[in-house]
Amino acid sequence: MTENTLISYEPATGDELWRGAHGDVNAAVSAARRAWPAWAARPLANRIEMARRFANEVRKQSDSLAELIAREAGKPLWEAKTEVDAVINKVEISVRAYAERTGKKKLDSALNGTASLRHKPHGAMAVLGPYNFPAHLPNGHIIPALIAGNVILFKPSEKTPAVGEALVECFRKAEFPDDVVQLVIGGPDEGKQLVAHPGIDGVLFTGSANAGIAINRKLAANPGKIVALEMGGNNPIVVVDTPLLKDTAALIVQSAFTTAGQRCTAARRLIVVDDVYDRLIEELKSLTKKLIVGDPFAEPQPFMGPVIDNDTADRLGESFLALVTAGGKPLTHLRRPDPEKPFLTPGIIDTTDIPDRPDIELFGPILQVIRVPDLDAAIAEANNTRFGLSASLIGGSPEDYGRFWANIRAGIINWNRPTNGASSSAPFGGIGLSGNHRPAAFYAADYCAYPVASTEMEQPRANIGVGLKD
Repeated sequence: MTENTLISYEPATGDELWRGAHGDVNAAVSAARRAWPAWAARPLANRIEMARRFANEVRKQSDSLAELIAREAGKPLWEAKTEVDAVINKVEISVRAYAERTGKKKLDSALNGTASLRHKPHGAMAVLGPYNFPAHLPNGHIIPALIAGNVILFKPSEKTPAVGEALVECFRKAEFPDDVVQLVIGGPDEGKQLVAHPGIDGVLFTGSANAGIAINRKLAANPGKIVALEMGGNNPIVVVDTPLLKDTAALIVQSAFTTAGQRCTAARRLIVVDDVYDRLIEELKSLTKKLIVGDPFAEPQPFMGPVIDNDTADRLGESFLALVTAGGKPLTHLRRPDPEKPFLTPGIIDTTDIPDRPDIELFGPILQVIRVPDLDAAIAEANNTRFGLSASLIGGSPEDYGRFWANIRAGIINWNRPTNGASSSAPFGGIGLSGNHRPAAFYAADYCAYPVASTEMEQPRANIGVGLKD
């Protein structure tokens, strides 16, 4: 990245993929503010129609967009295709969500007129996207916000600008009005400018806890801006008594290593009761060693591609070594087959004997194992985190799951299912360092419009019945 030019590289090859100039934040915000009144004044049906046009454009470009995601984010092609499908499906989900979460209501009150509830858009919204789902996750903010009547300034991750540009081009081809959806290319500086700009009415962010906390601090004295933060997690997957150890191992691998562990809902901690520990670990090690790690376009398709870049791979390698140095026992080593490329094989490490396990999100294919005596100890260990996004229980009875559900601190709680793969038809968010109580997905409609209560009569009618002189 030069002073005025952003360059994107393919993780799998190191080749340059894209380059472009940094955006002008002030000019983009000014254009957005000019465009907003006309867009907000459009009938809801028209905004929905435009969103459906966008979905059709993405559908037309699905193969090329999936290929671009695979190249720029390093995902296997099969996974990139599922991301494109999620972008398309988000439109109809958002239409339903807007109707359910922000619909109009009227209550007739005879002599007191009519009580009405409607919702208004906030205005110009900054969407700051991540690199792990460079199309789906920002789109999960953009589509609900557009339907509600907001205009968008979208800054993609500086690691995936090409996908961001392709996504905005689909809005162009769908004939969205100029400046209703704008691309703002840049790095942290442009992100900070958008967050702090007085012409921005809301910030919709998906990314690291450190960046989300910085945004929260910056806007703490400005309650007029809506802020929605989705910041990841140190997610637990708890295993108790179960005879289905092969299935359990598959659920753990799906939770921990899909997308090379680069999901905010990925399992970071495997908490296992003593009774099943030895048998489960053997199944898990056996399955993990079979996983194919390779180029996104290789045949047969790999389970995992590379992590996003060499710096990330370096840091993950250092983190694994730090856990070993602190007393962790490697069960499968985190390996880097080519030191020039960010491919990593999954690493599993028993950290039971580390006295002060770090409560951080290791955003990659590292799974920490913690051994406990029983379910109650497992719940206590699962809650031993400042995060609170996703948690899963594998095995146990309905009563066990009831106790787990009641006591786990998380916004997504699953039973005999992975920690990841959440449905867009449900709310998506967490507590603690995982978010600020503004869940996305189906509940994104809540932060894209604010409720307005009205009492209305066609003619003025009033009298004062007490306290008047004769």
